Amino acid sequence: MREKRERLPFTSRMSRGETVAALVYLPIHIVLLPTLITALMGDRFNGAELNFVCYALGVLYMLACQWRFLRRDFDPLCDNFPFIALEVVICYGLMLAFNMVLNGLLAAAESLLTSGDGMGFVMNNPNNSAVVSLTDEGEGMVKALAVFLAPILEELMFRAGVFGLVRRYNRTLAYLASMLLFALYHVWGYALGDPIVWLYLLQYLPVSYLLCRCYERSNSIWGSIFLHMLINFISLRALTFLQELM
Repeated sequence: MREKRERLPFTSRMSRGETVAALVYLPIHIVLLPTLITALMGDRFNGAELNFVCYALGVLYMLACQWRFLRRDFDPLCDNFPFIALEVVICYGLMLAFNMVLNGLLAAAESLLTSGDGMGFVMNNPNNSAVVSLTDEGEGMVKALAVFLAPILEELMFRAGVFGLVRRYNRTLAYLASMLLFALYHVWGYALGDPIVWLYLLQYLPVSYLLCRCYERSNSIWGSIFLHMLINFISLRALTFLQELM
């Protein structure tokens, strides 16, 4: 039965209008909306509140535009829930293994280039540092953002939107496009001020690959959404725990 499910064709697909709505929102979410919100409310709200508003507006937009797509993809989730749940767990385990190997390689590379112990680069991801800082400003909002809002918004943009569109024409290119854009999304703002930060792209490629894999094998965007929620939930708990120890 499992083999049969794995060989089912990938049929999850946004309509043309849904795809346009998802892709058009990418530059709005990344550049235009944060700039506008900061200009209008930057002096009245802290960073956690501004980020929460930005993501909340994005999710509301996506729910309005993608409700039918989310409903269509809910049927495969219900029909194959045990298989999809297992796929989520497998992908999370693979992510841990990939990250262990990658971080080890990055640490070794840094130790060759500097006199440090090789762990500074691995541990000081600026995006993670920003999350910890925002948690101090509003822990509840950051948890809601990271565990619920971000997975829904980002999966609809990068997996259903980018991956889903490009996969109609070329499966390999779909993986590459979604992986690279997702990685760029998490580091470009920091890398503009410090070129060394571009190396952190490597830390986001494995998780982006596995989110694409989970979406494809689940044949439902809900599979990658749940995987993304699991990753962010455990990562946030780990970051908070490490912050308390320091």
